[in-house]
Amino acid sequence: MQQHKISLLGTGLIGDFYTVTLHGQRSRDRVQVVYSRSDERGQAFKARHGIPQSTTDMMAAINDPDTDTVIVALPNFLHEEAVIAAAEAGKAVLVTKPLGRNAPEAKRMLAVVEKAGVFHGYLEDLVYSPKSLKAMRSTHDGAIGDVTWVRAREAHPGPHSAWFWDHRLTGGGAIIDLGCHCIEIGRVFVGKDNRPVEVMCQTDTLVHPIDAEDNAIALVRYESGAIGQFEVSWTFRGGMDLRTEVAGTGGTVWINNFLRTGFEMFSAGEGEKGYIAEKAETDAGWLFPVGDEVSELGYTDMFSDMFDAMDEGREPMETLYDGYVVNAVMDACYKSAASRSWEPVELDWRGGKSEPIKRTPEVYDGLVVIKRELLPDGRSKLILKDPRSGDFSDRVV
Repeated sequence: MQQHKISLLGTGLIGDFYTVTLHGQRSRDRVQVVYSRSDERGQAFKARHGIPQSTTDMMAAINDPDTDTVIVALPNFLHEEAVIAAAEAGKAVLVTKPLGRNAPEAKRMLAVVEKAGVFHGYLEDLVYSPKSLKAMRSTHDGAIGDVTWVRAREAHPGPHSAWFWDHRLTGGGAIIDLGCHCIEIGRVFVGKDNRPVEVMCQTDTLVHPIDAEDNAIALVRYESGAIGQFEVSWTFRGGMDLRTEVAGTGGTVWINNFLRTGFEMFSAGEGEKGYIAEKAETDAGWLFPVGDEVSELGYTDMFSDMFDAMDEGREPMETLYDGYVVNAVMDACYKSAASRSWEPVELDWRGGKSEPIKRTPEVYDGLVVIKRELLPDGRSKLILKDPRSGDFSDRVV
């Protein structure tokens, strides 16, 4: 298989996660040059990860003759400039979430990479977490029937860098930062051919003295009738809460990706202090460590898919088109929060058409079975509806 040499743009926390994953998983793929806006941070990042070159010249990093892939791990307001330059250089481009600050910006980036004919991937890690991938396979195989509802929650005490808090640089607050994850989680479970139709969203700034929202909740209605629900917060205390619930006509999925994973530890605060997990707020008391953080957050499988897709000449599971769809949904969220009503999702739709959720009901003795419940003595209790009169009745059989 081919070895890929990478120009990494950005030396923040996400750059660390990306580099640890790249150098540790497939191992043959290496960061060749890293770009940072700060020479001090760039040099420290270079030394920390054993990278040959560091530069404060973004164009020099992108156009390095030894690299074939550009990873954009920069603040949101720098994405478009970097993507345009990478596409013009003819290199594969992988972009962290969110793709853009809004849908028009995301659509321009999509158009640039498609016109250049370069490989492009959207680095939405949480759809690649091991639990999510397993649940998606089961769901797509029909294990829980037709998906009717997906609830995704991401909440923590707030971002780790100053630029995140400035809506002028990011495009928004907790929705832009966290809602992008939740929206795409909803899409992969309801099906990417299932068009997001309209959104109802409520936002508020409850704790932090900022101009953007620090809490939000939204409903996304899909063409099939399925609902995606997300809850995001920058004011949750106690770590990072990452949960997904999927309801179907024939089953349910519950996923806890991070905070309560079955690994719990109590410390009285003695001994050396150390890193517990991303967004952990304490290193004493009851703690919730994460065994293999880059794997649990999806980075390992995400980069395997991206570079395997390059080698195999196929699209990855997540492309910049997916990032554009997510941005379009987020735009509708902000419109809905302002209008306090349902707002349509406006986008260039390339997916298919989804039929409404339907299920052929069970019939018993000419009556429609609403529910069948097993009793302690082994008999079944049926809730029945008479299709002619509309009356309901109980029957034990």
